[in-house]
Amino acid sequence: MTATASEGDDRIIRESGIDARIALIVQPVLRGIGFRLVRVHLSGQNGLTLQIMAEREDGTMTVEDCEEVSRAVSPALDVDDPIEKAYHLEVSSPGIDRPLVRKSDFTTWTGHLVKMETSMVVADRKRFKGKIAEAGEDDVLIERDKAAYGEEPTVRVPYDAIADVRLILTDDLIRDALSKDNRARKEAKKRRGEPDDDESDAEADATEDHEQEL
Repeated sequence: MTATASEGDDRIIRESGIDARIALIVQPVLRGIGFRLVRVHLSGQNGLTLQIMAEREDGTMTVEDCEEVSRAVSPALDVDDPIEKAYHLEVSSPGIDRPLVRKSDFTTWTGHLVKMETSMVVADRKRFKGKIAEAGEDDVLIERDKAAYGEEPTVRVPYDAIADVRLILTDDLIRDALSKDNRARKEAKKRRGEPDDDESDAEADATEDHEQEL
């Protein structure tokens, strides 16, 4: 991914090419129904598959939310028709080992392990693995997982140099993600005036994709 300007897009890691065109189409639709875009990716595996990764502002995303997003973006994609061939539309949550695309993502997941690729050389490297030690205004401080001989144990990576970064699945991440998700769901219920229901709170995270053939 490369950073390309888009009105109303607060992501620091964005798409390029056809993916960017699709993102411009679906973002206003998502905002209109209370969701935010995480990532768009058109792949050619098993025919064309368009993956739209999204979430609510509080970071939650249920199977029902995926279905709602799918119903909302399909007409917009049909009208603009950015993809010439037939394709599958796949709407999903970011998942636990999610990509980080906003500055707020780095703040939210400070202390967790990530894999990162940069678009330019930073501290003699373009690939990093380590914990997010600090999320600043202009850069993120990474505590290296295994620093090579002579390397500093930490490295500051400017946000505008990041090409791709995602969380690495660990036991700590799973516990933290489930805890954050449960809190967000309970707060959302309170705002809607709904009773707290343990069974509903235990609903599985929407990591399964909702697929629709177009």
